[in-house]
Amino acid sequence: QVRLVESGGGLVQAGGSLRLSCVASGNIFSINVMGWYRQAPGKQRELVADIRSGGTTNYADSVKGRFTISRDNSARNTVYLQMNSLKPEDTAVYYCKGSRTLTPSTALAYWGQGTQVTVSS
Repeated sequence: QVRLVESGGGLVQAGGSLRLSCVASGNIFSINVMGWYRQAPGKQRELVADIRSGGTTNYADSVKGRFTISRDNSARNTVYLQMNSLKPEDTAVYYCKGSRTLTPSTALAYWGQGTQVTVSS
């Protein structure tokens, strides 16, 4: 079992920055992809960024150049999302997700409880 706990959300003005953290506990060595997703009111949850165990990163087009995903390589149980140049449309609940690949087409997913990010104009 894996437990994910997010922190770092809050209220910020447009153009500001926030740093989200996600701490994983439990059987973290089974996780090979960590990611950040977000869900705005009335919208579907969407991928923001993810990072694979080899270090490869992937970003949604809407956040490229503004957000950076990274992980704590010493502890390997913490993933960060540095968010710069925030826009009101970035307002959402941000969720941390850990995935364990089972087969080429299936994976086991673990989710955190979410942290609210609100960007005022």
